[in-house]
Amino acid sequence: MRRRGRGERTPLNAEINVVSLIDVMMLLMIIFMITAPMMQGGVDVALPKAVARPLNAKSGMSVTVTRDGRIYVDDTQLSLAEFRGTIRQLAAKAGREGIYFRADRRADYGRAVEVLAIMQAAGIGNIGLVTEPEEIDR
Repeated sequence: MRRRGRGERTPLNAEINVVSLIDVMMLLMIIFMITAPMMQGGVDVALPKAVARPLNAKSGMSVTVTRDGRIYVDDTQLSLAEFRGTIRQLAAKAGREGIYFRADRRADYGRAVEVLAIMQAAGIGNIGLVTEPEEIDR
């Protein structure tokens, strides 16, 4: 191997070192895999199971009735009177995306029907009922 003289320049190396880029990519992937399930917001309810075809996910407003009968619009808790008074304005803000209705499977059936009737009386026609997929034995 020949030594370089004083006036000679070192030859250029045109390769990119991607090892550090792969390390960063793997770290970001792990961070996103851990934090993605935590970013799903909303009120925690045990949804009923049903066999239904899945809908395309949209970013509509969600109305939730919990096991003890509390009503939530997205993450905001409302009383029945507040819900009755504000649902028309809230639905107008939701626009054409529609409203997703979620009720805990152990919730009072009367309360769930009452909330649905209030939404129908407010002129909301695009209501999607949210359920868990049922496992089919084959």
